[in-house]
Amino acid sequence: MTLVDRTSRFTLAKRVFSKTKEEVGDAMIALLKTVHTVKTVTLDNGGEFAGHVRVSKAIGADMYFAKPYASWQRGTNENTNGRIRRFWPKKFDMGKLTDDEIERRILLLNFTPRKVLGGLTPFEVYMGQGVALIT
Repeated sequence: MTLVDRTSRFTLAKRVFSKTKEEVGDAMIALLKTVHTVKTVTLDNGGEFAGHVRVSKAIGADMYFAKPYASWQRGTNENTNGRIRRFWPKKFDMGKLTDDEIERRILLLNFTPRKVLGGLTPFEVYMGQGVALIT
């Protein structure tokens, strides 16, 4: 599961073994408690986000849902998923990865300069601001 800050493109990721609302909710809470203040989270309409009320209460952020079949409403997340797919193609068995391997790749994303950020890295932009995450 990935979470991406809209403004900085800072990415968080956590491996989940199932897409149950409980496991995804627990993963979201664990990730979001490690970052600066989160104001909003924009989700897609997958059933794994059915526990959004519990997550919202746990982290104190508002939850929004993109419209069905409107991936452009989550453009930063879609772009980030494309970058992640450069490392691991769509059919790749993520169960083969260790948490360290996932963390190393996400660090690479967060420390790679981006044109859209004026040549800064997501990490550089992320430091010193609140976040509005999208999944």
